[in-house]
Amino acid sequence: MKTMARYLVCMTGASGAAYALRVLEALASPDGPCPDAEIHFVATEWAERVAQGETGKSLAASIAEFGAGRVSVHSPTNLASPLSSGSFRLSGTVIVPCSSGTVGALAAGLSANLAQRAGSVALKEGWPLVLVPRESPLSLVTLRALAALKEAGATVMPACPGFYARPASIEDLIDQIAARILDRLGLELPGARRWSEAVEE
Repeated sequence: MKTMARYLVCMTGASGAAYALRVLEALASPDGPCPDAEIHFVATEWAERVAQGETGKSLAASIAEFGAGRVSVHSPTNLASPLSSGSFRLSGTVIVPCSSGTVGALAAGLSANLAQRAGSVALKEGWPLVLVPRESPLSLVTLRALAALKEAGATVMPACPGFYARPASIEDLIDQIAARILDRLGLELPGARRWSEAVEE
């Protein structure tokens, strides 16, 4: 029996809410790369606060604009959620932005909230796990934790957009990171510009 594709986006309390929202928007779009997939979302309390400060609106309002009816939102305190179990199979988990606190917790095997637990489940099950840290500079403690997570099977993808595509807006930079994240899930962001396309223009 074929299992329906399911993707999880977790947002933690680092700057970079726009990256998470763009990935979520792409996944939830009926014209996107996975129109038939289940989309799940977890945001920590501090992610909610950061998103409000960076976008001027609540995460609920943002999701209502592009993901109403398609995005299942889970409380970060509900460790009884299906997302806490490896029996609830996921096609990929993204933690974006991934705070240094979350990096440290995952590397130490801690599960103080649902985002951390979901990351731990992805590691133990061997599912695709994409971590997108945005903090800079990185301390040696965080670098060692990221190295441990890479060794455990996670993809570590700092939010460092390139400029070879000559971005004309902040949205172009956000899209570039969103496209790279989706690449790691085996999905294509519509309209994503690749290296060869950019340098040949």
